[in-house]
Formats: sequence, C-alpha cells, structure tokens
Amino acid sequence: MNMANVDMSSIFPSNPVDYMKYVVVTGGVLSGLGKGVTASSIGVLLKSAGLRVTAVKIDPYLNSDAGTMSPFEHGEVFVLDDGGEADLDLGNYERFLDIALSKDNNITTGKVYSSVIEKERRGDYLGKTVQVVPHITDEIQDWIENVAHKSSDGENNPPDACVIELGGTVGDIESAPFVEALRQFQFRVGKENICFVHVSLVPVMGPVGEQKTKPTQHTVKELRGLGIIPDILVCRSEVSLIDETREKLAKFCHVSPEAVVSAHDVANIYHVPIMMYRQGVSELLASKLNFNLPKSSKLLDEWEVMANHVNSLEEEVHIAMVGKYTGLSDSYLSVTKALQHASYSVGRKLVIDWIESVNLEEEIKSSDSEVYKNSWGLLKEADGVLVPGGFGGRGIEGKISAAKYARENNIPYLGVCLGLQVATIEFCRNVLGMKNANSAEFDDDEENHVVVFMPEISKTHMGGTMRLGSKPTPFLVDDCKIRRLYDNKSYVDERHRHRYEVNPELIEEIEDAGLVYVGKDETGQRCEIMELRDHPYYVGTQYHPEFKSRPNRPSPPFLGLLKAACGIEF
Repeated sequence: MNMANVDMSSIFPSNPVDYMKYVVVTGGVLSGLGKGVTASSIGVLLKSAGLRVTAVKIDPYLNSDAGTMSPFEHGEVFVLDDGGEADLDLGNYERFLDIALSKDNNITTGKVYSSVIEKERRGDYLGKTVQVVPHITDEIQDWIENVAHKSSDGENNPPDACVIELGGTVGDIESAPFVEALRQFQFRVGKENICFVHVSLVPVMGPVGEQKTKPTQHTVKELRGLGIIPDILVCRSEVSLIDETREKLAKFCHVSPEAVVSAHDVANIYHVPIMMYRQGVSELLASKLNFNLPKSSKLLDEWEVMANHVNSLEEEVHIAMVGKYTGLSDSYLSVTKALQHASYSVGRKLVIDWIESVNLEEEIKSSDSEVYKNSWGLLKEADGVLVPGGFGGRGIEGKISAAKYARENNIPYLGVCLGLQVATIEFCRNVLGMKNANSAEFDDDEENHVVVFMPEISKTHMGGTMRLGSKPTPFLVDDCKIRRLYDNKSYVDERHRHRYEVNPELIEEIEDAGLVYVGKDETGQRCEIMELRDHPYYVGTQYHPEFKSRPNRPSPPFLGLLKAACGIEF
C-alpha cells in the first residue's frame, strides 16, 4: 500500500496532524536576541492548538555538552532527568511547555562528530571517504528525526511537532554544517511539514528614532544564500514595529507583511506567546504546516491570566542571592526562575539582592570596606537568604558567613547543593565546635572533612562524571516543613549534579545537635534534605529542585523559602 495516498486521519482520527511537523528557529545579526524564548513561545502556540510538542537545541560548539563550561562564559548548566548536562535553553523549553527532555534533545558539534567517527572506526562507511557532506549532515538529520519522535510529555505519547533552535548566529563558521543539514532536511520531510522562523534585530538609530531594517535585510539575504528561505521573521525591538518598517521588511525579505512579527519589549516573558498569537503567528503556522486551529484555547487563556497576575504584583519580597557567579545572572537562570515562580504563588513581587559571596569575607573589609558594608547591609535587610550551587573555593567563607547569619537570626534560608554543604560546615564549626570543619573540595586535611568526595566519582575525568540526573529521595521523618511542602509524599524525584556529600560518619552527631537530614537516598546513607529544628525555615537540598520548577507549579523548597520570607504559615 502506498501510504502517501492514505488519509492518515481516518486511521488515527485523534491526531491533529498527519505527519511530524518541524519549526526551525534561527538567529541573525547578533546573539542574545531571545531565540530561546521565541522557540519556547512558538511551542506554546503549537501546544495551544492541540499538538504534542517537543524541542531540540542545536549548539555548534565542539564540547560534547555544557557540563565543563564556566558559568561566566555560557550561563548555567541545565540538568535533565537522564543526567544530561545541557544548554540553559532546554530549561526554557521545559518550563514553557511543561515537558521533560533528554540529553539527546541537545545536539552539539562534539556529539555529532564523535558519533560519525565512532561509525567510521566501526566500519559503517567502509570504502567511503568520510566528509562533512553527506556524512555529518546526514548524521544531524538522522539525529533530529529520531529525537523528534521521542515522547517528552511524561505519558509516553509521541510528539506531533518539534521546535528546533539553532544556536549562534547565521554566518558563523561553526554553524555551517547545521545550516546545510537543515537545508537538506526540508526536502527529506517535505516543505509542507517544516516552517523556518528567523529572529533578527531592528535597532533604532539617530535622534529621530528611526527603525532600521538593513541588519535584518542582510541576515535574511545571507540565510537565503545558504538555501533556507524564512517563512516568518521575528523582529526584536524596543517598541512595536511601525507599519512602514513592516512593509519594508516584507518587500526586501520576500515574506508577506503578516509574516513580519514584532517582538518588542514586554513587561514579562509570559506575554511573548500572547503577543505572537495576537499578531497571527498561530494562523501562519497552521497555514504553513496544514493543521486546524481550535476556536479557543484554555492554555492561552491561562497564560494571559498568569502574565497579567505577574504584572499586578506590587508588595515586594527581598531574597539575598549569595553566589560566586553573580556577574552574569544567566549563571543562576533556573534558580531565578524558581524564585519567581514561588513569588507568583505567594502574590509578591520578587526582588533579588545579588551578593558576591567573596564580598562578605573579612579580607574584603580591610581592602574595600564600603563593598563589605554594602554587601552585609543587603544580607541583613533581606527577607530570606538563598545560597545556590557552585564549584571551587572562591567565596566559600562568605557563603558560610551568610548561612551562619541566617541560622543565628532566624532568617529563612535555602541552600541548594553547595548551599547545603556550607550550612553543614557552618553548623559543625559553630555548634559542634569543630573549628576547622571544611569540605574535601577546599581543604586537603582529612581530619577537617565534614563534606567528602563521593567514592564512586572519577578523579581523572571531569565531563559527565558527577552524580547526575533524577534520583529518588525517600523522607525518613513523618512530619517536617519540607515534607509538607511536597504534599506529604513518601519520596521525591529531583535532579542532581554534585561530586561531594556530607560525611556519613558525622551524620549522627550532627543530627543529635538539631540539624536533621530528613531525606536520604534509597540506601539511607547519603544525605539529600536537611532541616534545622526550631527555625522558621532553614532547609538545604543536595539536589537541584530549581530544574523542575514550573510557572504554575513552583518548586516546593523555593515555595517554602518565599512563604517563610513573607510570614505565611505552612
């Protein structure tokens, strides 16, 4: 039977589309335009039309993954359920679309070339000269097609549509093989099943504030020269595009005026899908990809309510974020989002007071007393304190000082990963009298180690060698604040990324003094959740709960911090 002539809807009447649909998001002019939010918002529009949506991020760098990159250079490393260390845009996809992706949803040049070389060594290309075209480009296309059909909704349902974001900027040498692969891909899947969206910049120049179209004209010309013709232009600008600008872009970029979408600044990112919907992007996608739109969408209605709710928040709550990568807020993107989600739930406007942890240390007091004074001032005025994860010894004493201040002054405290470890170190030093207590990460003297290197972790290789991914954590107490926040569940599944853990030999002594590890791993030995007795909220998690936070379903530990900071009983 020739399946091309069969009406698939008669076989699968519940399917909104007959074949997998692809939306490819590329970017031009410069990086940081918001391709990730654009791709996520398009995913929301597809989902609102009844399609099951998954996403793929292509990163043209040679690293296998983002795991060994500095947060200062690349922002946070987003951890997936299967332990994949990925680009932070996968976090955007998961939060916007409420899905769970895998490491295969993040394609890098390193992964692609490693796979091709492994096949060459195995003899799969025996007799052939292995080249970028066709071998690398075929590998990219095969990878996209395979991962696009993998379920990501938690219910094992196959997706109907896949949003593909190409990282970097069109014209970069490292992205060339991926652009060529995507050019070929449109013929593999059929032009009726793929839509190209190009994100560009429309700057305003000169005293008269004229919107300039030339950068977008040039980047579209370059993209078309590479064989990809964009169906939709998403134009970033401070204010909405005027009609004249839209008409000019349409004329010179070979698209209809309706396909020139204004992506101007909005009060919060949850307005972006609504803004795109109101400009007819859903209709453009439905027309290009041949699917029907519903008369109304409960999902979009909920998004609009949420976006307006965020705008309406006025009463502030201040959270001191004591970190070591505060110079780049993307280093803590998921933590920031988790705090925001929790603040929406308690109805407060979140204000994050960024504190570089090294500025809380005594050495700074003598060299820059004003910075020291201001940093401590922010900490003492905050309604709550958060110490996020991190690596390396710089600023550790400042984090320990922050944990001490929160413990002694009954200030709500949440420690994530390293934040749990520094709270344990502080407690051992100042409550148990272990004056030199420290972590094996920062101190070579084994007698001082209240935090130790995990025995199963490699000491010779860095990439992918930590305790990674989603692991179960059973609760070991019947009632405590953190368990109540998790709806009194018997266990939780959260994502991990760490090499060190609390020294199992000291747990009994620490717990006898009042710092209780209320959740441990399935062996009952590895400490996962700590809670201090007789404190409004002093909690630490060895795992990273921020990675599973959603706008309408805030992470329980973060929700607890915000509730405690606002004086809300729970």
